[in-house]
Amino acid sequence: MPRSRECDGVVYRRKDTPFWWIRYRDRNGIRRGESTFTKDWQEAQGILRERLHAKDHNVLDVVRKGENLSLDQWAGFFLENYSKPPVRAEKTHQVNLRVVKHLKSAFAARKLVDITADDLELYLRDRLRKTVRIKTALGYRDKGALKPTTVHQELRVFRRMLNVAVRKKFLQANPCWGVEFSVTVRGLFRPHYVTWSEQRLIESHAPPHLRNVIQIITQTGVRVYKELTPMRKDQVDLANATVWIPDSKTPNDVAEIPLTPPLAVEAFKNQIRISGAGAHLFSSDKNP
Repeated sequence: MPRSRECDGVVYRRKDTPFWWIRYRDRNGIRRGESTFTKDWQEAQGILRERLHAKDHNVLDVVRKGENLSLDQWAGFFLENYSKPPVRAEKTHQVNLRVVKHLKSAFAARKLVDITADDLELYLRDRLRKTVRIKTALGYRDKGALKPTTVHQELRVFRRMLNVAVRKKFLQANPCWGVEFSVTVRGLFRPHYVTWSEQRLIESHAPPHLRNVIQIITQTGVRVYKELTPMRKDQVDLANATVWIPDSKTPNDVAEIPLTPPLAVEAFKNQIRISGAGAHLFSSDKNP
């Protein structure tokens, strides 16, 4: 009869190294041994418990693979599988490409498990001291320091990258959770929902074209820069109370939008009346 196993794993010392080693068996009964790279016996015990927990949940191979996964490797996998359309919009993918370029320059050779919250805070502080450089025909031109919102966007992209790694069991925890952004970003993700009385007060003090914009946005939900400002008059069908959106941020938003009478219809009528003889609903003196 085979010898009974008294324990699932053991922490032991080897003569040729100062670090503690662990020995355990995987789900197939194969004995595995590896170094914990720590001189602390309690920490070595914690690593052994993590290995046994991963074995019980059948993710031991995934966890071991994640410990050898570099940021460069994970960034490439993330951009290919979790950033491109249709998972995310094309503009979001372009932002992710820009952010990953800066992250690679700082952490490309580092492993995911070795990146700590302190490393990320130092990276963010360093980015806040950088300046914006634009490439022109005459060379590069500096345009001042990076905005805190730009640096905070890089933190959000990195946080999502590592959240996916946590869900895939490559990481135990996301180090971004322990990061404190060193600059206050005012107004970010703190929307104020305007009441009807507040909207009417703003409209009473706004010029006619801005009053029309407020009513159109609140009644239709169109985006300001992508859908409303480039809108042409032939996209508005007042007889059928609809407006056609030919180009939008997402493919699902390319469609006809019904207009709620009388506010949205009247707002479009007023804007067409004051927009002049041009083809666009919001004409510009600088750009025809």
